[in-house]
Amino acid sequence: MHLRRFTSLGLCLALAGPVLAYGQATEHPAAAQTSAPAAQIAPADSLNALFTLLEHEVVGAADAMPADKYDFAPPTNLGLYTGVRSFGSQVKHLAEANYEFFASWGGPGAVDPKTIEALKTKDEIMKALRDSYAYAHQAINTITPENAFTALPGPPQRKMTRVTMTAFGMAHSMDHYGQLIEYLRMNNIVPPASRPRTGSM
Repeated sequence: MHLRRFTSLGLCLALAGPVLAYGQATEHPAAAQTSAPAAQIAPADSLNALFTLLEHEVVGAADAMPADKYDFAPPTNLGLYTGVRSFGSQVKHLAEANYEFFASWGGPGAVDPKTIEALKTKDEIMKALRDSYAYAHQAINTITPENAFTALPGPPQRKMTRVTMTAFGMAHSMDHYGQLIEYLRMNNIVPPASRPRTGSM
């Protein structure tokens, strides 16, 4: 099952759980009072687990493109792709964004976007990407039940918190992951997540 389907299923189950639990509690109040409480998972552990899954997909896709194809961009015939980022630029953008999402509360170690933008080789860009995810995990590790939904600086209408910024970071990674996959397919490269797993049934 592809990660996106798995994630969608997980979200559906997560949203349905409280409703089902409420229905059971109202139909069988005595049973609800005697049932064991559900195990609690720390916010940082829960968010990092999903973030790691998405990170593996993005990093795997970025690494699958050969170094000599990092300048690849879709053809501009008919003007459909004029001005789009190259593959390498997509990966650099992901690294830059990871720092942007988490820098306001992630602590020291954030890298200036101009430093990342100046990178040229695949090895340099891949290191920047991996380092940016390490920084994101460092920030997520600081999330606690007490600060998870504390307001962060930003436009009031966005209601920014550590949890929502982490969710936004995940969504952004998957947005650009989809673009990386298209670039790989255009070069006849099967994305790692779509390759048959050795030893699978």
